[in-house]
Amino acid sequence: MQNEENISKLPTQKISITVVYDNNPYKTGLQTAWGFSCLVEGISKNILFDTGGDGKILLFNMKKLNIDPKNIDIVVLSHIHNDHIGGLFDFLGQNHDVTVYFPESFPDDFKNKVKKYGAKIVEVEKPVKIIDGVYSTGEMGTSIKEESMILDTDKGAIVITGCAHPGIVNIIEKAKELTQSNVLFAMGGFHLFRSSESEIKNVVQNFRRLGVKYVGSTHCSGDMGIKLFKSEYGDCFMQTGVGKKIDVDELK
Repeated sequence: MQNEENISKLPTQKISITVVYDNNPYKTGLQTAWGFSCLVEGISKNILFDTGGDGKILLFNMKKLNIDPKNIDIVVLSHIHNDHIGGLFDFLGQNHDVTVYFPESFPDDFKNKVKKYGAKIVEVEKPVKIIDGVYSTGEMGTSIKEESMILDTDKGAIVITGCAHPGIVNIIEKAKELTQSNVLFAMGGFHLFRSSESEIKNVVQNFRRLGVKYVGSTHCSGDMGIKLFKSEYGDCFMQTGVGKKIDVDELK
């Protein structure tokens, strides 16, 4: 990615990330359910990363958060599991004038259905630029192919994961390799809810080794994962759940 012409770091002043779907509560009045979705704003195009598992809940939470589906330009889907793609078609019913990025390995019937709704599709295999300063890691993993999203900001890379099936440490390493930047913030599902305490502690120490400054583990990170990251990172741990808005400029 560093060889691309005119590459520039995203200024953090206006970037915000709002969790619109999660099984962890944060803001009252919103619905929780197993899955994940967040909205990235303050860059050249608004990007919805994943769509949760239930479109009605996704749209309900968007309405409560004063998010207009028609103001979203791009949807990025991390992997094929329903808790990350289940809300897509209800969303497309509100706004099909979007480009949907997803791993190339998605089934043909899913791809064709997205096309029938009128959305453009981009099938991702290798790392790709989505817009200036925003990248996909490309498909990672073996049995479950998954992409994560990277914002390459002037303060460091922001890594957003769906479930991190390929391994959250592998994803962080990939993000550092692609951007040649330190990782300012890693957030999303880290898939640690079935991991032992010692396994999670090893992941936490790898985050420290890799220089990850802020962490917002949620969704499938599990209670123990959230607890151990919070214990290690203290004030640099971002308690995350549905309705949480992170203003990136506040991350020092």
